[in-house]
Amino acid sequence: MGTAQREIWIDWMRVVACFLVMLTHSCEPFYLGGEGSLILTKADAIWVSILNVIPRASVALFVVASSYLQFPLHYSAGEFFRRRASRILIPFVIWSVVYALAWGEPVRNFKDLLLNFNYAAGHLWFVYMLVGVYLVMPLLSPWAEKVGKKELLVYLGIWLFTTIIPFIRQWAGGPAPVMYGPSGIPNPAKYPLWGEASWNAYGVFYYLSGFIGYLLLGLYFRKFVGKLSWGRTLALAIPLFLAGFAVCNAGFLTRVWADSKGVFPIEGPVGLAALWEGPWLNDTFGVALMTIAWILLFRKIERTDRFYDHVLLPVSKASYGMYLSHLLVLGLIAGWIRTSLGLGTEGVLGTVWTTPVQIFSIAILSFVSVALACVLVQKIPRVGKWLMG
Repeated sequence: MGTAQREIWIDWMRVVACFLVMLTHSCEPFYLGGEGSLILTKADAIWVSILNVIPRASVALFVVASSYLQFPLHYSAGEFFRRRASRILIPFVIWSVVYALAWGEPVRNFKDLLLNFNYAAGHLWFVYMLVGVYLVMPLLSPWAEKVGKKELLVYLGIWLFTTIIPFIRQWAGGPAPVMYGPSGIPNPAKYPLWGEASWNAYGVFYYLSGFIGYLLLGLYFRKFVGKLSWGRTLALAIPLFLAGFAVCNAGFLTRVWADSKGVFPIEGPVGLAALWEGPWLNDTFGVALMTIAWILLFRKIERTDRFYDHVLLPVSKASYGMYLSHLLVLGLIAGWIRTSLGLGTEGVLGTVWTTPVQIFSIAILSFVSVALACVLVQKIPRVGKWLMG
């Protein structure tokens, strides 16, 4: 696709979303550790609540980008799946094998791959979700071609309501017990609502929850949202982002304060962190609001220049490979920086400033090094496409 045919703002959104993913993973060592969950200081808790909330819309933005460009389908379902398989599945399989060999016990990892992703490379859950979204695109495409604005807004409204259901569950049932699955991965038990029961997970809102909403959101912006002035854009985007940030930030800190009782460090099993993360999961209200804000801002980017042509566009084309491969590099960089600068009260920049400097350093160094490597690899004939998509 030539530059003249590209959606410029989508390329910008992909690149920024890729950096935001790395920023998210750069925060994880500051609340995941020890027995599974570990926050060393009150300052670390606050920084995590800020720097791990700002990027939380990153995965949703990738889904919106796919929806905006692919939905409704531009060709037959067979052709769609053939193109997506070569673009998505081949690199995914290769990198799944790489992680299985690089981390943990290879034999156990390969057995796990028969049923799920390698839990040591937890970010690979994204591909399974994306394939699921792709599977329903052909079913919904005829409707998407004909749907009117009011009808689509009704469905988006229902989906937006589902993003507050996690908070309703907590209000109705109190703190959720944590159930542990394979490899000790925790899942908070869900308080049943509106048709759900121990023998039935398919409640009334089941089919309109989760990432299907971001598929519809991309469709809505493509079909019904025209050009907005900067004044109108900021008037919508800033309140939406701040509201979403406040919901996620307050939800995380409230849970951490309740568990720590104001005393740090706080440590516990990994299920404790799973409960802390609840307010900023992808299917929650705050993340949905921040996603809309990001889209509004990115859609204002229309012009190309030398930076776009020679830097941003190549990185955008390599962004999927960057997502798949980045944890191999980020883990090494995080270990080096945390060892060099110290942790908690022993940080060389003090208790307050060591952590944010480390988080940004990990994210920036990881992003630059991975981007450079992936752009170069993508230029290799055939091999580049297999590895980068």
